[in-house]
Amino acid sequence: MNLSTIYPWQQAIWQHLIAYLAQQRIPQALLITGVAGIGKRYLAEAFASAVMCHTPLSDFSACGTCQSCTLLAAQTHPDWLVVEPEEPGKAIGIDKIRQLIVKLALKPQFESYRVVLISPAEQLNNASANAFLKCLEEPTTRTCLILVTDKPSRLPATIRSRCQTLMCSAPETNLAKQWLEQQGVQQHSEVQLSLAQGAPLIAKAYADQDMLAIRQNYFEAWLQVAEAKKNLLQLAEQWQKPDALDLNVLLAWLQGWVMDMIKLAYQANDQQLHNPDMKKTLQALVKRLELKPLYAFYDSLLIARSQLSTPINKQLLLEQLLIRWSQLNTR
Repeated sequence: MNLSTIYPWQQAIWQHLIAYLAQQRIPQALLITGVAGIGKRYLAEAFASAVMCHTPLSDFSACGTCQSCTLLAAQTHPDWLVVEPEEPGKAIGIDKIRQLIVKLALKPQFESYRVVLISPAEQLNNASANAFLKCLEEPTTRTCLILVTDKPSRLPATIRSRCQTLMCSAPETNLAKQWLEQQGVQQHSEVQLSLAQGAPLIAKAYADQDMLAIRQNYFEAWLQVAEAKKNLLQLAEQWQKPDALDLNVLLAWLQGWVMDMIKLAYQANDQQLHNPDMKKTLQALVKRLELKPLYAFYDSLLIARSQLSTPINKQLLLEQLLIRWSQLNTR
């Protein structure tokens, strides 16, 4: 992959990575961090392609045609090792790290580097993280370890301190909007970006899934709870079904609605809102609510969202949140 195939907001970071190749200083361990939805894994794979390419271009990017690039494209390269959960959201168990250690004990099959991708790295549990330290403390020949994570704070300090960290930032709004429009998202691109918290890849996925319409349906149900027109238990059951919206996304929406209500209480303008298209409805809601309980409800949403990665009863969690929201509107 060369500069023209890198996302426009990653150009500077890509040049930083290419500098490693130009200086022949491939990092033994690289930690790529940043918010979700900005293409961190894509960046890691592009760098791996360049590191392993047999005939790199003049700018040190991958040629795309050599044996290594062909094998990578077919996902059959013996020196490209990916460590990830069996299922999204699950932990990376110690067995996967043990298998990795066995493979790293052998030399790379080609003369170029071997690259290991661990993504998402925060899914390493305590046992697997401790086992992975062996890979960092006893580096093997011509091996580059790349860890990708949205949540670096969940990684042990012993792992973070042994990696060179590359922080990826979300793009400026205008650049992200321009990219979205080039991808065919011609309408509501700014709202989509706000909904995706500035992450263009998530905004593009939202546009493809007509997420604005889905959000409106959830919002109307939330309003019906405030008006005592919806059965709380039935709604909680509906919201936690396997085919329903991901709860992390739903709770992020709830947080955004409540935060916008708090901002509107202090006369915020449209540019300061997460959901500017819902301003009138949220203004009407906040006029009849007290701010102090609203702050407390926002705190409960933050706590609930942090508990999603634990074995919590999700229906009970939603029931408690909806009950608190209902009580706020009956004071």
